[in-house]
Amino acid sequence: MNKQDIAEKVHGVLGTTKADAERAVEAMIESIVSALKKGDEVSVAGLGIFKTKTRAARVARNPRTGASVQVPSMRVPKFQPAKALKEAVK
Repeated sequence: MNKQDIAEKVHGVLGTTKADAERAVEAMIESIVSALKKGDEVSVAGLGIFKTKTRAARVARNPRTGASVQVPSMRVPKFQPAKALKEAVK
């Protein structure tokens, strides 16, 4: 399932135009991304929690040359599924 499929489901449930459904899905995704950029958590009941984690700086190895490469610390997105989602997928 991709973003277009989700928009189709929203269109079917709401009965609005496909363009409105696509805008609603896009607005939801943009809201989650902007909150994560600010460092906020996004909690969706029944789905889970989107948050960011800071990954520490480390030394990695280039597999082609074998040379050591310094990888800086960075923030990465994390998703923690809700209990309801885990149970539904079983």
